[in-house]
Amino acid sequence: MAEDEMNRLFAKQDKTLRDPAQVIGLWGGGAVDPRTLQAQADKGWKETLRRLGVTLLVTREYEHLLLALGPKETTWLPLPHPSGLAADRGRGTVHVACTRNPNLLMELKGDTLLPRRIRCLPGYLYLHDLALIGGTLHGNSVGQNAIVRLDYDRGAERVWWPKCIEKKGKPLFGRNHLQLNSIAAGKTLRDSFFSASSDRVRKQVPGDQDFPVDQKGVIFSGRTREPIARGLTRPHSARFHGKDLWVDNSGYGEVGRVREGRFEPFARLEGWTRGLCFVGDVLFVGVSKVLPRFTAYAPGLNLRQSRCGVAAIDLSSGRILGRITWPHGNQIFAIDWMKGARLPFDGRSDARPLFYHLGEAR
Repeated sequence: MAEDEMNRLFAKQDKTLRDPAQVIGLWGGGAVDPRTLQAQADKGWKETLRRLGVTLLVTREYEHLLLALGPKETTWLPLPHPSGLAADRGRGTVHVACTRNPNLLMELKGDTLLPRRIRCLPGYLYLHDLALIGGTLHGNSVGQNAIVRLDYDRGAERVWWPKCIEKKGKPLFGRNHLQLNSIAAGKTLRDSFFSASSDRVRKQVPGDQDFPVDQKGVIFSGRTREPIARGLTRPHSARFHGKDLWVDNSGYGEVGRVREGRFEPFARLEGWTRGLCFVGDVLFVGVSKVLPRFTAYAPGLNLRQSRCGVAAIDLSSGRILGRITWPHGNQIFAIDWMKGARLPFDGRSDARPLFYHLGEAR
């Protein structure tokens, strides 16, 4: 596909699901463009998934797709701008944040993952990452510069925010100032860490072309509510692996660890790094293209070489074990995993009976 045609496709997808009437009705205005699903997976990718015996769940936000990448098949579910993703493997459930207006929180469950509960969350939450902290679901309310506790009955409750948004003793919850966008979940909020593009309230706000990003990103401590690391550029997807704190340094296409207040790159990839999870001795990292209006957010990337895909990296050596890429793909937000999971659509069989008999399946 020519670059101009690809940009037209991305622009069409970007405009989809902007009308609240579409979002609340879960109607995307059309079928999934088949080009979006075309994938190129190398031998190492397939062997890695087969060896691990897991299915990767991947949200592709601007394409309104949740993917399940298994050892033998890829299945999908169209959703309105899915971003955060949290697999509760103990309960066999998956939580997805759909970040259009109004925001939706969705729980999927079953041998074939199907929507079990949906909570409409109107307002300016602007949900991004999801994480289970002490077994309880939490999310980034980027629109409020805060972390919220999420419940399908009670909705969202602010439970944490950084000190830097407090002015004269009052927190600034009215608009996005920091792009507080991911959660490295500990046992409690105090044991957790959170990434953000800034730790300063400025005249410019995220989304403005002149909002400063290069090396302005930070990691906040849940305990002190202050930064414990600086010098990142649009960081995303903070995660723990054992005692190590990992994060994507997205604006430079890097993934690495935070040690003694500094980011240490582990690998550099061809694209905007976002989405990160660990399965055994393998690190899975998502890479995305950079939307034209966000080129200022990627000072360390060659935009023409950026791609959309996921890389599997050996944790002991840093060697790339395998890749999957979507030549006509756009943006990845989150990655998590389940065993034996699949989604209802595969492009071959008729998925309608699954929904016709949804009540019987429960």
